[in-house]
Amino acid sequence: NDSMIKKAGYYLFAAFFALFRLFPLREDKVFFVATHDDSPEGNVGIVAEALRRRRPEMKLCFLTRRDGIRHPITFFVIRAYQMATSGTIFMDNEFMPMAYTRVHPKAKVVQLWHGTGSIKRIGLDVETGQVAELAKRANRRITHLIVNSERMKKQYARAFGVPEEKTYVLGLPRTDLILDGECMEQKRESFYAKYPQLRAKKCVLYAPTFRDDEVDDPRLALDLAEWTRQADQDEVLLLRLHPHVAANFSEDVLAAYGDSVINVSAYPGVTTLLAVADCLITDYSSIIYEYCLFDRPMIFYAYDLQKFRENGRDFYEDYENYVPGPVVQNQSDLVKIWRQEGEWKEKVADFRREVYEFLDKNAVNRLFELIFHI
Repeated sequence: NDSMIKKAGYYLFAAFFALFRLFPLREDKVFFVATHDDSPEGNVGIVAEALRRRRPEMKLCFLTRRDGIRHPITFFVIRAYQMATSGTIFMDNEFMPMAYTRVHPKAKVVQLWHGTGSIKRIGLDVETGQVAELAKRANRRITHLIVNSERMKKQYARAFGVPEEKTYVLGLPRTDLILDGECMEQKRESFYAKYPQLRAKKCVLYAPTFRDDEVDDPRLALDLAEWTRQADQDEVLLLRLHPHVAANFSEDVLAAYGDSVINVSAYPGVTTLLAVADCLITDYSSIIYEYCLFDRPMIFYAYDLQKFRENGRDFYEDYENYVPGPVVQNQSDLVKIWRQEGEWKEKVADFRREVYEFLDKNAVNRLFELIFHI
């Protein structure tokens, strides 16, 4: 079965890793685990680009979603060698083979994670059984867990099973990118170069979170025909689906809607999409932590709130009171709310103050000072 195959893969990676541990550790070599977001806009991509600029002599190596058992030599041999001999390892996700590896005592393992915060429970707060045991063992390798605020420190330390003294409140690299107005303007322009027909449109980004039971049977909880009937001429709906759902989503569904509905799930980098979105519709996604920096309205289409609370991952906070925008549970209410201006500004500002310790574009500087002393 799947879990046995995965476990065998973890063992094999760890066996090669143990062999390559016999080689000298290279302080000038950095290994990036970007299995969640390997775009230039993810935390890992931003750190890699900053390192290229500041320390061009360093050797950078990457493990992404595209690596894996389909490319066995690359994954089990080359990536294991690169990882075992790197002085610093940056990660944006859990990497389960680490449950069976022993990293060099001088190596730094830096968990950046891929989200700036989380509404829904993550890591050891939801994982159970063998998965939790593996995650716990893998996370023991973490030497530095980077978080956004004091509020997140306890939450993330517990979710990763990492002591609080190894958890550092520095801010996340992606925040630097979003706060760089000139850079965001360039990214907007690159988006409009690809979709010139959207330049004068009002873009609504629908980015629902991943539900564990939808991998093989992706469902769109939005009636697109109804949405386009209600939408104004100058409004366009951008769909950003989770990679697992997007892989099984049929483009044929959208054929009838022309440029009124566009699937941007494969667009490289969600930050650009947040920059062009005039409004965000989501449910339990962590992208609200980034979108609140744009100071624009958010609507929470939580159509399965009770089910998610009971059978899903549940939440860290009282959902309805915590999220910075109105919560609706059906599409007709969604359309009504969408037509109102609402009092979202104050809610978004309060939320931003609560979840951000720093808004100074210096997260990468603080990180490099801690890890590389530069």
